[in-house]
Amino acid sequence: MTLKDKLAAQRIYMLLAALFITSLVVSNLIFQKFFYWYPVDIEIFGSKLFEISVGILPYPITFLITDLISEIYGKKKANQVVVTGIFASLFSLLIVYTSSLVPATSWSKVDNELFDTVFGNSILAVLASMMAYLSAQFVDIQIYHFWKQLTKGKHLWLRNNFSTWLSQFVDTFSVILLLCLFSIIEWDKFWGLVISGFLFKVLVAACDTPFLYIGVHLFRKRFNLKVNEEIDLM
Repeated sequence: MTLKDKLAAQRIYMLLAALFITSLVVSNLIFQKFFYWYPVDIEIFGSKLFEISVGILPYPITFLITDLISEIYGKKKANQVVVTGIFASLFSLLIVYTSSLVPATSWSKVDNELFDTVFGNSILAVLASMMAYLSAQFVDIQIYHFWKQLTKGKHLWLRNNFSTWLSQFVDTFSVILLLCLFSIIEWDKFWGLVISGFLFKVLVAACDTPFLYIGVHLFRKRFNLKVNEEIDLM
């Protein structure tokens, strides 16, 4: 690979990392708003199917990006971007906490009470999310590379979906459990939110498989990569 190609690969990696970090940080800040999607009128454990937090919306993007990085740049680079995302979340948490300590002016459209209502649970939420998310992402990367080695780089759909399904369940179950333990969400909503969140993520993971194929195809074409070949950025 030429120096020009390596620089191009480095820039793309940084762009993917930026998208990953943005999605992760934003999902931790917007989680308190819940929305509904009723393709079918079903109740699970007293909750409507697909009554879920808007924080779930950016999450599938992060798993798609880590799968793409795993496929093209390797396991080490995928783990690096996950750890970087955790540090970014901690830093955003510090900014939110500092902002909550600063008193609002009398003419501020967002007063102290409103700010605390929106961001007051962010510290607990981000900590809960990070613990669960860190476990889920490392599970995803480990399983992805297990299937990649087992299939010798073939059957991309298999490792994409199998790794994401298990890791998304770990993430969803852990986050909802911790939020219930912190009394942010009532316990009677636990199983309904777990099942709704997991099924929603599974559907999105199935939908993002074509995009992973497109991304991998473009990378291999641009950098002349063979099946199972990875870009070494050093």
